Amino acid sequence: MAERAKIIGIVRHRLSTDGDGVTTLVAFHGCPLRCQFCLNPQSIGDGSRFREYTPEELYAETCIDELYFLATKGGVTFGGGEPCLYPKFIREFREICGPSWQINLETSLNVSSSNIKELLPIVNSFIIDIKDINPDIYYKYTGKTNDHVLDNLRLIVLVGRQRDCLIRLPLIPGFNKVSDRTKSQNFLETLGFTNFDSFTYQKRIR
Repeated sequence: MAERAKIIGIVRHRLSTDGDGVTTLVAFHGCPLRCQFCLNPQSIGDGSRFREYTPEELYAETCIDELYFLATKGGVTFGGGEPCLYPKFIREFREICGPSWQINLETSLNVSSSNIKELLPIVNSFIIDIKDINPDIYYKYTGKTNDHVLDNLRLIVLVGRQRDCLIRLPLIPGFNKVSDRTKSQNFLETLGFTNFDSFTYQKRIR
């Protein structure tokens, strides 16, 4: 039986925003974190209003842009929510779309390492929102520990995939400072990561 997952949104024709070339962003419902300034609050809580897809159904909606994907070396970027909660769905989708599309993941990495091990052979690149490496800052902001995050970063390095990662380093108003972000980057560089995106979170008005 095919895997099923709730999708909160599908956005086509994104250009060099979340992966190389033209991409389609597919956002899953469901996230293990409860971030104070959640950028996609619809990804948590009641998901009854969102459509549930099989990988085949999702492929039928995304393959309309295959010519763009192939011409620009683009593809599908899975976000959310947390796409790494759905490794079987993404694996089945890869089996359907084949190896020519790029598959990217926008992820916090705060999932079991078994999920990441399943995804590593089928995903081209990871866009990782690290929040902050400091465990106290991370917990205060997300309500979770970053133990899984650290384990998965080391797993990625162990299999030599760190160059396929863009690490997003946010400045989070009221939670961390520039010096904290610098410490996070320094730590990640010691692990072997080299590709970083520093930016400032914009607070959502609730």
